[in-house]
Amino acid sequence: MAGNTKKQDEKEMSFLDHLEELRWHLIRSTVAVVILSVVAFIMKDLIFDHIIFGPKKADFPTYKLLCKSSRLLGLDSFCFTELPFRIQSRTMAGQFSAHLWTSITAGFILAFPYILREFWKFISPGLHSHERKNARGFIFVASLLFFLGVLFGYYVVTPLSINFLGTYQVSPEVHNDFDLSSYIGLVRACALSCGLIFQLPIVIFFLTKIGVVTPQFLRKYRKFALIIVLVVSAVITPPDIASQVIVAIPVLILYEASIIISSRIIKKQKKKAKAYEQSR
Repeated sequence: MAGNTKKQDEKEMSFLDHLEELRWHLIRSTVAVVILSVVAFIMKDLIFDHIIFGPKKADFPTYKLLCKSSRLLGLDSFCFTELPFRIQSRTMAGQFSAHLWTSITAGFILAFPYILREFWKFISPGLHSHERKNARGFIFVASLLFFLGVLFGYYVVTPLSINFLGTYQVSPEVHNDFDLSSYIGLVRACALSCGLIFQLPIVIFFLTKIGVVTPQFLRKYRKFALIIVLVVSAVITPPDIASQVIVAIPVLILYEASIIISSRIIKKQKKKAKAYEQSR
C-alpha cells in the first residue's frame, strides 16, 4: 500500500511539474505579447494612420492594382478618389479602447513566432527524437504561413470587404458613418482569420501524425471543402465572381498542399512499419 501511495504521489508531482512548466511558458508568451503591445501602443501614428486606415485610402496598393487591371479590360472598377464613408467614435473611451486593443492584437501578431517556440518547447520533450527531427522546421513554416495569411487578409480580403461594405447603400437617404470599433473589428477579423486559415497544412500534418486524418478522407471530402471555401469567400467579399475566386484560390491551394503532406506522412509511416516487420 505504501509503495502504491508513493507511486501515486510521484505521478501527481509529475503532473504538477507539467502544470508548473506550462505556466511559465504561458507567462513568457504573455510577457512577449505585452512588450510588443507596448511598442505598438507607442507607435500609434504608424499603426493607425498607415496600417489600420490604409485600406480606407484610394492610394492603397490593392486598389491601385485592381484599378489598373480593370482598365485593361475596359472597365473602371476600384478607381475612386475617396470611399464614401466616415469613421467616428461615439463613446468617451472609444478611441482609447481601440488604441489599447489594436496594440494588443499587433503584439500578438508580432509575437506569434515566439509563442509557437514556447508551445514547441512544452510539447517537444514528449516526442521521440525522430519526431522532433521531422518537425524541426515547425516554428519557421507555421510562422511563415501565419504571416502570409495575415498579409493576404490585410491586402486582399480587407480592401475588398471595405470597398463593398463602405459603398453599399439601401437608399441614398442613408449615409454610412461607421463606428471606430466596427471598422477596426473588420480589419482585425480579416487579418487574423486568414492567418489562422493558412495554418491548415500544419493542422493536417499533426492530425495525420496521430491518425485522425488520411489522404483518402481529404480527397473524399474535397467537394465539400470547395463548397465551404466558396461560401466563406462569398460572405467576406463583394458579390462578384472575381473577388470570390481571388479569395478562394489560396485556400484551395493550401487544401491540396495538405493532401500532399498527408500522403507523404502516410507513406513514411508505412515504410517504417514495413522495415520494422522485416527486422523482426
